[in-house]
Amino acid sequence: MADVGKPLRKIADAFKELAEKVNSENADVELAPFSHACSLVAPLIGCLGIAFKFAEMDYSAKVDDLAEAAKSITTLSAMVDRDVEGNCVRRAGSHTRNLLRVKRGLEVVRVLFEELLAIEYVS
Repeated sequence: MADVGKPLRKIADAFKELAEKVNSENADVELAPFSHACSLVAPLIGCLGIAFKFAEMDYSAKVDDLAEAAKSITTLSAMVDRDVEGNCVRRAGSHTRNLLRVKRGLEVVRVLFEELLAIEYVS
């Protein structure tokens, strides 16, 4: 169980659980745990300063949409399939498009941490 005062540990644990699921025989990721793990990242974006405030708000709104979708859709693949069937994948506000935006936000945070770690090793 993660410590309350260690947000990076919570994030790491949540994404480790998701990775274990992806690497299992049944790689169908449940939407609720995914959206929860993503919600833990929002404060990191907020820590980047006022210039990233809009990005944090936008990211959080997209994650909230995924969490709301998790009330009626169980997995990421089911969510994408539903949007494909509804021909709304590219429509602003669709769950699948919001998933893409969340993925991009996660990529930004990942690259930022990789760069911070690279700087640490160079010094």
